Amino acid sequence: MAIKNLGSAGELFPQSVFIIGSYDEAGKPNAMNAAWAGECSRHEICFNIGDHKTTANIVKKGAFTVAPADVTHVAEADYFGIATGNTTDKAAASGMTFTQSEFVDAPVIEEFPLTMECEVTDIQGDEHGARIVGRIVNTRVDESILDDEGRVDFSKMHPIIYDATRRIYRVVGEEVGGAWEAGKAFM
Repeated sequence: MAIKNLGSAGELFPQSVFIIGSYDEAGKPNAMNAAWAGECSRHEICFNIGDHKTTANIVKKGAFTVAPADVTHVAEADYFGIATGNTTDKAAASGMTFTQSEFVDAPVIEEFPLTMECEVTDIQGDEHGARIVGRIVNTRVDESILDDEGRVDFSKMHPIIYDATRRIYRVVGEEVGGAWEAGKAFM
């Protein structure tokens, strides 16, 4: 094996593609593609975002939604990351359906099969850039992506991930082993 040092480059793994929904002061919906995000506990979402319309919206409203992007909507997901909500009505331009969440003051994008509706519990920073933590108040899911036991089946959903090293999206793939099972061979 030949080793090469890459310096301080962060090359951990492709990241989830989260579409973060928010409302501005006038109730206009916006969506943003954020890869620096994830579940920080079973009931919390956390993400780091810079100076964006979404940041200002969340700081003012105290709520947001998070939908993992799926392969069916890769173009829309990418659009939400490359267009700016400061000058563009991304909700209208995307052609997607934004509706009011039943649980928080933030929009749900109907076409995404899974959405976590969150209320802000912590903000480190301000509207110009922040690490935001939100408590998941409700997870809304299209029944078509549930298995026979009522659990989310990602093989039915086909979520995408962002490969930052190549600047491409990949779809989550095949099962390769059981968690808390595959390693038992060493016990």
